[in-house]
Amino acid sequence: MRGARPQSVGRDACRTGPNSVLATGLVWSWNKATIGVRYELMNTADLLSRRSFLSTTTKLGAASLLASPLESLLAADPASALLQPAWQLGCYTRVFDQFDYAIALDAIAEAGFKYVGLLTTNTKQWVMVRAGTPVEEVQAMHRLARQRGLKVLSVYGDFSVNDSVEAGIRGLKQLIDDTVICECANLMLGGTSDEKLYQNYYKTIAECCDYAAAKGVGLSIKPHGGQNATGPQCRKAVELVGKKNFGLWYDPGNIFYYSDGKLDPVEDAATVDGLVVGMSVKDYLPPKEVLVNIGSGKVNFPSVLARLKKGGFTHGPLIVECLARGPLESVRAAATKARQFLEQLTGQKA
Repeated sequence: MRGARPQSVGRDACRTGPNSVLATGLVWSWNKATIGVRYELMNTADLLSRRSFLSTTTKLGAASLLASPLESLLAADPASALLQPAWQLGCYTRVFDQFDYAIALDAIAEAGFKYVGLLTTNTKQWVMVRAGTPVEEVQAMHRLARQRGLKVLSVYGDFSVNDSVEAGIRGLKQLIDDTVICECANLMLGGTSDEKLYQNYYKTIAECCDYAAAKGVGLSIKPHGGQNATGPQCRKAVELVGKKNFGLWYDPGNIFYYSDGKLDPVEDAATVDGLVVGMSVKDYLPPKEVLVNIGSGKVNFPSVLARLKKGGFTHGPLIVECLARGPLESVRAAATKARQFLEQLTGQKA
């Protein structure tokens, strides 16, 4: 049974009081027209000490920060803001989910990443964060990541509307709380493949978007088969919800995978202008395989990213989701090469 939800998570940056970083909306304001700027702001905040940042927000006032957040923060500390890279290069736990979570975190850090995404691990549940995951387990996940110098950049969550919308709302709100516990601004959802549940699934998301926004959390779906397998299908879902803090977490490997290799993500990327807030870095090989080392498959990552940039995705998370299976040493080596591939792709260090 899930434990009682705490009033706060014991860290100033995750508190949800009126003066917290999350409550100001700075971490994720989700104005799609300037989504790259918001990502830069989110990570610029990491460069400031928590005390000086909170002092700055108090002096400037929440209203002025929300009206022009980047300009206000640059005025407070322009040197720190300019040092922050545009892209956050990370690695999901799925890459190492045949190993224990602690071993996966060690390998991700040793591969040179500073950001981690919580997705799957080698447990019976597989998906790490579900609506019923005890709070203490989520806190432990976050603590172990931070002990290795890793910042949680994305949480993948799983909730159900099989029973009712109300039950779905309770579950999704718990996932949002878990994302806050992890000091993370991104909760990625998988969508639903059940046409009968489609309306209730996205109604649940719409009902929870304001709750998430108040806590500084952005929600997103990814191309994941079923009713959200392509860019146009994902656009339909995002527009159905109609909330500024609900967008698309792009996945070029899945575009190939769920179309049996027929739909090239370079072409599909042209259908998602203005929606993309992050990307799962995943390759693909026919006939139907995504456990592929980055750069060795069919995905043309330079062309995909160039097209996404043209559509407004100019800053944000790029997180490796899948690599080929193998012994720990070989997967870690592949993860290192994936980091180097992304560094070359973006022209910046991880």
